Amino acid sequence: MTPSSDIPGSVESGADVTSAQDVVNSLRDLTVQAVSELYVKYQDDLRAVRDQQRSFLQRRGTSMKAQLDDYEAEITYLLLREYRPETVVEIGTFYGWSTMWILSALRDNGIGHLYSFDIVDHVVSNVPDDLSAARWTFTKGDVRETLGGIVGSVDYLFIDADHGARFGRWYVENVFPMVRPGTPTSVHDVFHGRRPKPISEGSVLMKWLAEHNKSFFTPSAAKAPEVIEHLSKVKEELRLSTPVRDSRHNPMVFFTLG
Repeated sequence: MTPSSDIPGSVESGADVTSAQDVVNSLRDLTVQAVSELYVKYQDDLRAVRDQQRSFLQRRGTSMKAQLDDYEAEITYLLLREYRPETVVEIGTFYGWSTMWILSALRDNGIGHLYSFDIVDHVVSNVPDDLSAARWTFTKGDVRETLGGIVGSVDYLFIDADHGARFGRWYVENVFPMVRPGTPTSVHDVFHGRRPKPISEGSVLMKWLAEHNKSFFTPSAAKAPEVIEHLSKVKEELRLSTPVRDSRHNPMVFFTLG
């Protein structure tokens, strides 16, 4: 199955990316077409991870407070599969839903280590041993004090923590300058509507991206409904449309630092 190429691609983007291989080279111009091709390329592995996550969620019930919706989780998994990072930094784990998706990608790649940071350790009791063994390091505490120098060698940066403007200013001023140019990055809770909430992490991030002339991709139903419409058709054709969890809340953005 080859997704249609006449669907609008990158949201707030420039040049088009027409193949999945281009995703490895740059996320600056990530498009819905490129993401669609990743769904096709990794459909069998993705199907297995979706089944794994769905079963886990059913077993844990309300003790697992999942944050990412299916599109955000799946795109994160697909980008990690394609980019094959050796070092991933996750700022904010909460109950570990995103942690499990990231670790599943590293497991399926057969390479990579995840360094996770949070002020709470709910994640420790939720992440299965077979996912965490030899590929995960969790540090409890305020990431502003515990992050250290690991971010200088990060190959993929994932942020889903404090969503206030103060924390947003901290990482754009202190973390982003330390990250190597070309590093794929994703930040959650940005587009709950057409625009980020005032005085929020999202508004700080969008201002920073604009000032640095950086494009981004989002599967947010509020910001980019055409992306969701296209990807839903791709997933239906691939028989991946049965929800892992019921949610239409997907405010994450993906972009490249440097």
